[in-house]
Amino acid sequence: MLRELRIENLLLIEHAELLPGEGLNVLTGETGAGKTVLAHSLDLLMGGKAKRGIVRPGADEAWVEGVFDLPPDWADSERYAQVRERLPEGTDELVLGRRVFAGGRTSAFIGGRAASAPELQLISEGLIAFYGQHEHRKLTIGSAQLSMVDEAGDAGHGELLMRYRELFRSHRAAQSELEALTTGERARERDLDLHRFELLEIDEAGPREGEKEELMVERERLRHSDRLLGAATVAATALRGDSLEGGATAEISGAADGLDQVSGVDAALDALNQRVRSLAVEMDDVGIELREYASGIEADPESLARIEERLDLLSRLERKHGGSIGLVLAHASWCREQIAALEGGESREAELRESVERLTIELKDAAANLTTSRGRAAADLAGRVTADLADLAMDGATLTIDFVPVADGFGNSGAETVEFMLSTNPGIEARPLRDTASGGELSRVMLALAEPDSRDCRTLVFDEIDAGIGGNTATAVGERLRQVGSGRQIMAITHLPQVASKAGTHFTVQKDGSADPARATVTKLKGDEVVEEVRRMMGGESGDEAATRHARQLVSAGR
Repeated sequence: MLRELRIENLLLIEHAELLPGEGLNVLTGETGAGKTVLAHSLDLLMGGKAKRGIVRPGADEAWVEGVFDLPPDWADSERYAQVRERLPEGTDELVLGRRVFAGGRTSAFIGGRAASAPELQLISEGLIAFYGQHEHRKLTIGSAQLSMVDEAGDAGHGELLMRYRELFRSHRAAQSELEALTTGERARERDLDLHRFELLEIDEAGPREGEKEELMVERERLRHSDRLLGAATVAATALRGDSLEGGATAEISGAADGLDQVSGVDAALDALNQRVRSLAVEMDDVGIELREYASGIEADPESLARIEERLDLLSRLERKHGGSIGLVLAHASWCREQIAALEGGESREAELRESVERLTIELKDAAANLTTSRGRAAADLAGRVTADLADLAMDGATLTIDFVPVADGFGNSGAETVEFMLSTNPGIEARPLRDTASGGELSRVMLALAEPDSRDCRTLVFDEIDAGIGGNTATAVGERLRQVGSGRQIMAITHLPQVASKAGTHFTVQKDGSADPARATVTKLKGDEVVEEVRRMMGGESGDEAATRHARQLVSAGR
């Protein structure tokens, strides 16, 4: 439902703010007063193209903004997925905006954020439907016509449609996966060979975490074996001596023996003697370990070469698979998973073929059931609309609904699309509605299609639906608009008092030609103001009591 419509600097309208109500809203005014400008403002909110020269003279830009209640399918529909992310949680309204610059450039806004005109059109299609002399989007789109037929179906029709769509999605998914498997056979074999080669290379190398660091330590030891041997030998000799001299350990032991001669005389010296004895023992142990270390060192060019070769292999694996041994091992695990998946391709292909065959049979049955149900709904809908058209100045017109098979046998909504066919008079061949009806006829056909208790809760906008009619037909159109408006919001731009008198909310547009440039104002009428406007529409002069009484009776009867 449209809660607010704000317009600034749109041709005649310098500023206007409308607060439409529920049910039927009408907009009236003298010819040329600016009613069409209001219609164009709504078209702009639907992503329509801006007309040349639509910005009010002297203004840099025009602005249109509409505030809508969130649609019932707001939380679930893919249509609104991106917009939901832009709005704060808990919001209960959606604001659409359109700016038109004097040079012709436009910008769009959804929820206060910049958007494109196609995005605005996509969103607005779920909020508002416009029918008039030049805008007939709904009835000329096959998918929308199909939705009307489905909506007219009985209680079980929706379940049939849901079942078909579930099967269609499953069938398409299985078929897509099967095609990917069969068409990608060469790629599959190529990938399998590559994964096997890389896994074999890693498995043959057998790397392990920490191995590279250990090898680098061993490499350094082998590179400097001569120096290490010399240093260890010299140190061991200095500590334990050689065959000619006793070394530092013997000297320290001799010092301890000398201190033993005065043991027990002075406790302080005895403590020092203990430290000397400990030092001698420690030096002797270190000397022994140095000799063992030296005996274990030998220059081994072959070992060094093997280590260099191993380190080079590990480095190459690291460069190929991520930069570390951990990532190399992770890549090996991934290769195993891919090989298992690719080697299972043949069995998966057999499963998919069986699944596609089964789903095709089920889909055919579901499509046939849906087509049968849809045929009943289409016949009922066409019969009802044809009967209603006689009351809407289209006596003798007949609506029929043709089924057109979809090109690939199955579509997202069934095995067929529909085409609304209209014969405007008896004996005249029925032709597609989009090629046959005038703007006013299209609007009246849409009105005949609309149901007061429809699940479609969008705001319906009718521009000049009453073109070319009058008298009892105008009364019938107004009554139909009022009935349809009992379950949704209707906005009708009209010049007929019979239509205006049925409205729950009445706006009028008045032009001030004395202003430069001319200015139009939009006013919401109340009480006797409605009666006065209906009197004017009837052609009665101000002060004409008979016309006023007639207008009052018309307004009272309409409510």
